[in-house]
Amino acid sequence: MKIALLTSGGDAPGMNAAIRAVVRTCIYHGIEVYGVRDGYRGLVEGDIKQMYSFDVGQIIDRGGTILGSARLESFKKDEVVAKAVKNLKIRNIDALIAIGGDGTFKGALALEKHGLKIIGVPATIDNDISGSEYTIGFFSALDTSMEAIDKLRDTSFSHQRCTVVEVMGRDCGDLSVYSGIACGAEIVVTSETGFDEDGILKRVQKAKNQGKRHLIIVVAENITDVRTLAVKIQENTGYDARATVLGYIQRGGSPSAFDRVLASKMGITAVELLKEGKHNLATVSRGLHVDSVKLSEVLVNKIDKPDLHESLQKLR
Repeated sequence: MKIALLTSGGDAPGMNAAIRAVVRTCIYHGIEVYGVRDGYRGLVEGDIKQMYSFDVGQIIDRGGTILGSARLESFKKDEVVAKAVKNLKIRNIDALIAIGGDGTFKGALALEKHGLKIIGVPATIDNDISGSEYTIGFFSALDTSMEAIDKLRDTSFSHQRCTVVEVMGRDCGDLSVYSGIACGAEIVVTSETGFDEDGILKRVQKAKNQGKRHLIIVVAENITDVRTLAVKIQENTGYDARATVLGYIQRGGSPSAFDRVLASKMGITAVELLKEGKHNLATVSRGLHVDSVKLSEVLVNKIDKPDLHESLQKLR
């Protein structure tokens, strides 16, 4: 058996831990393993190299991905996907482990239709793979957000300021909600809560009238312009207000212990599923317990998660 692996889409802390787990588990079982450089682009260009144990030494604590990542819009075309499959077949590789987010999984589904055996491993700071409770990189990004917001709170308190913080997550509000709970934010705005500007201004004004010295508002990206919101808060409430966009600092840095363990368990599981003759699956988490579901279902199936917005209401 020969197995290839790639990382694709946005990088996430813990991807290297997953790569390490796949490579070393393959070697343990006597399976040849090949790394694909720069995601699906490398697959199409044939940038594929056999990997050995020493290739993944001292990477478990590193952020990013040693294999690299790239977005490839043309991978939506059937002839481009066929070329990628051909590059694996000529090397007698008939199985691929794809590590990434929803875009990576969509690419994996396209490869599956061409007869390739696929295992998807969810790694994205957005935590937006609905079939998995947690994705690799989410808690590391949460730690980064929490540390940044804690520091912003110090200066917010010193200057009697309202600080509006934009957190990543694309269309999923998990990172914002978890950050809000972890940092004690007074207001959290996500696609789930909706954006009620008048309601926010009234709540901020109420806090000011009650003599609250400072305020933290966490806003998920793509909801509103946080700089404009900060200006309106300053004009209408009496608070000095500032906006901070955390941006890509949330992607980098050393992965947390949780992500290192989760990535390792998912990497091992991915290889062992293929070894057992199982494929076209995705590894998913239920906390730190790793399971698998059909790849075709993982992007559409919802799992029950705690109602953290309700928790926020109780902690306000």
